[in-house]
Amino acid sequence: MTDTAPAAATPPVSPDPDVSELMDAVRALANPMRLQMLVWLRDPVRHFAEWEEIADPIEVGVCVGHIQAKAGLAQSTVSAYLAELQRAGLVRATRVGKWTHYRRDEQRIAQFVALLGRTL
Repeated sequence: MTDTAPAAATPPVSPDPDVSELMDAVRALANPMRLQMLVWLRDPVRHFAEWEEIADPIEVGVCVGHIQAKAGLAQSTVSAYLAELQRAGLVRATRVGKWTHYRRDEQRIAQFVALLGRTL
């Protein structure tokens, strides 16, 4: 009979803050419609030309109502998708009167891409 001590439990590893941030962005982009919204917001003048601008789509962003109309989804679903992109730091929201406008956060997206390259 062999006396073996039970293996010591490995303490859980808490993710590095950079890795945690990366995971948030990857999770947000894993949904095809959220990714599509981010693509549309890359060139808002082209993708939202059929709707009358409430504010400058480059400086302020695109009205959530226009994104909802283009996506063909319920307003609540579109708002939830955009909130997820915002939590991941990929878009910024700006209120204009009673409307919320979204635009890409190009600096954060560039940081995400660089972090992804360093991590993988």
